[in-house]
Amino acid sequence: MEKETKGIKYATSFREQLTVRGMLIGSAGSMVLTCSSMYVALKLGALPFPIIFVALASMFFLKALGKTNINEINVTHSAMSAGAMTAGGLAFTIPGIYMLDPGADVSFLDLILVVLGGVLLGLIFTALIRKYFVETKDLSYPMGQAAAETLIVGDEGGKKAITLFSSLGVAAVWTFLRDKMLLIPALLPGNAVASNLTTTYGIVPAIWASPMLMSVGYIVGPIFIGVWFLGAILGNFGIVFGGVNLGWWDLAAANGIKSSLGIGLMVGTGVGIIVKGILPKAKEIFGPMFSKSNYENNGSIVNLRWAPILMLLLVALYTVVTGMPLFASIITILGVWLATAMSAQTVGQSGINPMEVFGIIVLLAAKAVSDIGQTEAFFVAAVVAIACGLVGDVMNDFKAGYILKTSPKAQWLGVCVGGIIGAFTAVGIFYVILIAYGPESFGNADGFIAPQAGMVAAMVGGIPNLTWFLIGLVAAIILYVINFPVMTLGLGVYLPFYLSATAFVGGLVRFIVMKAFPKYEERGTGSIIASGLLGGEAVVGVIIALTQAIPALLSI
Repeated sequence: MEKETKGIKYATSFREQLTVRGMLIGSAGSMVLTCSSMYVALKLGALPFPIIFVALASMFFLKALGKTNINEINVTHSAMSAGAMTAGGLAFTIPGIYMLDPGADVSFLDLILVVLGGVLLGLIFTALIRKYFVETKDLSYPMGQAAAETLIVGDEGGKKAITLFSSLGVAAVWTFLRDKMLLIPALLPGNAVASNLTTTYGIVPAIWASPMLMSVGYIVGPIFIGVWFLGAILGNFGIVFGGVNLGWWDLAAANGIKSSLGIGLMVGTGVGIIVKGILPKAKEIFGPMFSKSNYENNGSIVNLRWAPILMLLLVALYTVVTGMPLFASIITILGVWLATAMSAQTVGQSGINPMEVFGIIVLLAAKAVSDIGQTEAFFVAAVVAIACGLVGDVMNDFKAGYILKTSPKAQWLGVCVGGIIGAFTAVGIFYVILIAYGPESFGNADGFIAPQAGMVAAMVGGIPNLTWFLIGLVAAIILYVINFPVMTLGLGVYLPFYLSATAFVGGLVRFIVMKAFPKYEERGTGSIIASGLLGGEAVVGVIIALTQAIPALLSI
């Protein structure tokens, strides 16, 4: 039976949340979004988070069918979004194979094993770590919060709904004018790209005209965002601008130090998460993989006693079928454990999921312990990136579900459906594009630039500066142990300056509101506006992606 609270219909039974019609809608949506995401990720090197779009789409279709509830909508949109991040993980890694060797031959079976393996590993680890990151650590997951806010306010109606959908409309129009009509510059001030800092040092001293990223900064709050911006100052104006001007190193060395330090800080955070947070709770978190009686008591979503067998099977398949060395296959599986924890933390604190970076980290580890081939190295990165992409998306869904009191088991089963469908769809679409446009189109400005895959290709040769990577690694472990938000520091060091500056604006606005307008903050009006602004850009971004991708794919 359903129950109604303040005009919102909640489900009181599992069967009302995970429904056949919901899975049919979610599966169809997963296929469409996977196709769109693959094309856009390859063409533009961007992948908008689909969670707000799919939440609204699920609400529209289920309400049109009648007798729905907010939890059925939540489960349906969890299934619908899963394929998008699967496509992203593939698009951000595998094209690098063809950038280095256009004549490379990657079989359909190899790629299915890589992509499906990444999805299955992501599903296992989301089931294991959901409680720790969503409930115990109570990370903000701004995208998940915004999705929950959108569904709640959309159902309640009233002044809050007007506020939410007005801000959503403003951001939607802004994004349309910026990305489709090109009437608003993407960077403010618009001439920042031509500045001396950009032409000489590669630093873009500008604000990205993104309501979504500013809203992420507002929702995450000034502390984490302040540390993020500190990392941006350290990386860009300390290491690159300062170091070069002081004659400590040249520009190429500075960029190598910056990227190595940023990656080291993120890896060190991942190690810290596992050592301080996960290992002490290992029995609680990983017990469901070995004991049937533990999983419900420990808050796990499902019984996962089959998971170790699946992991061993993947090790065997990667070694025998794809040609990965045995140690590389083992490092891949273990690396996903580390990387998904990093992804869950990063997305929870910043709303950003650099999945290809996590893939690079494990790829480098695999190269350190085995004589792995070039193509197989990309397979390692792809497995990890796909798992991390899925985990980042699903943890946002779980945050929304936690707020909406949705059954995490129903959500997880929905994600299983959408993720597996997305895996086969992503591989199919990738081969369609490969056959239609040829391998030479990857990394080509006139074809599919795929910049993330290009970065992975550049890192196949190794870490640019091992010393600074180790400095970042050790520093991050120490800082994490004393509860310093070092993951966002690493993001700031690694990411382009304009992204960090944009998020900082949102965090600064939140700080001003907290100090100058405390009643406004207590009522949550700012968070409602931020959720609307975030949702408006996210929805229009996905719609623009669909309008670009679908005609292009149909014309092949």
